[in-house]
Amino acid sequence: MATTQLEQPEGGGLGDLVMRTLRAMPRAWNRFWRLVALYMPKRLYARSLIIVIAPMILLQSVVAFVFMERHWQTVTQRLSQATIADIAAVIDMMETYPHDADYANIIRIAQDRMQLKVDLLPPDPLPPPGPRPFFSILDEALSSEITKQINRPFWIDTVGNSNVVEVRVQLEGKVLRVFVRRSQAYASNTHIFLIWMVGTSLVLLMIAIPFLRNQIRPILTLAEAAESFGKGRPMPRDFRPRGAEEVRRAGFAFIQMRERIERQIEQRTAMLTGVSHDLRTILTRFKLQLALAGGKAETKAALNQDIDDMQSMLEGYLSFARGEAAEDTGRFDLETYFQKLGEEAQLRKCKLTTTLTGDPTVHVRPHAFARLLSNVIGNAFRYAKTVEVHANHGRGSLTVTIDDNGPGIAPDKREEVFKPFLRLDEARNLDASGTGLGLSIARDIARSHGGDISLEDSPLGGLRAVIKVPA
Repeated sequence: MATTQLEQPEGGGLGDLVMRTLRAMPRAWNRFWRLVALYMPKRLYARSLIIVIAPMILLQSVVAFVFMERHWQTVTQRLSQATIADIAAVIDMMETYPHDADYANIIRIAQDRMQLKVDLLPPDPLPPPGPRPFFSILDEALSSEITKQINRPFWIDTVGNSNVVEVRVQLEGKVLRVFVRRSQAYASNTHIFLIWMVGTSLVLLMIAIPFLRNQIRPILTLAEAAESFGKGRPMPRDFRPRGAEEVRRAGFAFIQMRERIERQIEQRTAMLTGVSHDLRTILTRFKLQLALAGGKAETKAALNQDIDDMQSMLEGYLSFARGEAAEDTGRFDLETYFQKLGEEAQLRKCKLTTTLTGDPTVHVRPHAFARLLSNVIGNAFRYAKTVEVHANHGRGSLTVTIDDNGPGIAPDKREEVFKPFLRLDEARNLDASGTGLGLSIARDIARSHGGDISLEDSPLGGLRAVIKVPA
């Protein structure tokens, strides 16, 4: 039994189109939110205000639209319909009793019973229509009802006197002029609703904004305390967990973390101090035994050199492990330090150029920061004859750039030189003692200040070291 198979049209059918559309929707949704995030405020306080204000504005806009569309327009339409019905009744009475020349009784009834001021004018042409106001709901309602109920030439004026609406209707041999109070044809008390709505929103915002600020302040205080601790600065004395329960828990967790880290540092420092004391005692004993022992002078000199190297490596390791973390922050004068660098460059017979942009005084741990600069700049002095140092201090950040014309470091080795005790063939990472800890200690100090060190190619042909720290 032969079977036939239906062929789908080229390019896929409706199912393929639906599948492509469904696959494209997440990408479009992600692009939309990325665009929203691009223009959204970055601070938590501003975003929280948007979370409070945006739903309120949206809700009030919907309520106002529904009120304007359903209530205000409907009430105005009904009032206009009733007013035009009264005018139509006056015209019907005039046409029913034409023997009354001046229509005095009709005018009296209209004024007493219908609250209409009616006048009869000569059969002059109606005035030309005036410009309509921007928001002409009353004009539209009156015009529609006059056309529907009276169906005669007319002219209305809702712009002139704010409390009175004038309506003129062309009759046979005369013009009927009617003055109507605006409140009879128009829902004029609507602005009270809008005023109450806006006023209530302002009162709610006056209550919500201070409350929101009080909720955000503990988070900002916690962030400042964490930032100070990350930069190696003492935590503010008045810091204590406040605010909502979640913020308090985060604050207590931060305090416990800080105490654990400080205890660990103290234990490590105490342990290293003990190790240093014991090893120094042993090295001193070795030196004394070598001095008292006999033997060849060359052998004793080599052993003494080994002991000195071991002591130097021990001091370098202790300095690296200690990280100068116990020092308090203070003022560090870059101009004074650059003057000392000039003297050191003369002793090393190097050409040094220093430039400074911004405030020369920075707030760091002075001795640790001086050692950071000395390790990096001393490394440049050791392997280059021309060194340029530029410091830029501004907007809460200090950037020090050191360029030299030395041999440089291969790009794939620039991160490895920061590892402790690493020795390269060209040894660009060795300090004066030869322990291989110079750049390791420098990066450790920079990161303890909340910054970092990076290595790049220098315009002078050698190595460029960029030190960035908050200051």
